[in-house]
Amino acid sequence: QVQLMESGGGLVQPGGSLRLSCAASGGTLGHYAIFGWFRQAPGKEREAVSCIDRTDGSTLYADSVRGRFTISRDNAGNTVYLQMSSLKPEDTAIYYCAADPLEGYGCILDFEYGYWGQGTQVTVSA
Repeated sequence: QVQLMESGGGLVQPGGSLRLSCAASGGTLGHYAIFGWFRQAPGKEREAVSCIDRTDGSTLYADSVRGRFTISRDNAGNTVYLQMSSLKPEDTAIYYCAADPLEGYGCILDFEYGYWGQGTQVTVSA
């Protein structure tokens, strides 16, 4: 069974950058259809940040991160990245990666994902 693990979180000052990684173990993600990053801030519901739909190569971003964050996959397709730049305090949250072998109704929808990582904390503070 595929397991996902995030890394790369931490404390960064406003305006700084971080790159999150999501690596798979116990299997390969090469044939998976959708990959996503979600986040949950204290007291708030989980929200979609960005996703990739491998079936058509499309990428989607939340309005709040568009132009600042970039999602990508490595050539083998077994690691998914989220490059975060110009970070703001409101980006503070636990970030989760997710993947699923089926496309479903769209990669931005969290209920389409059957595989989730444990999350990595991102804190943006001076």
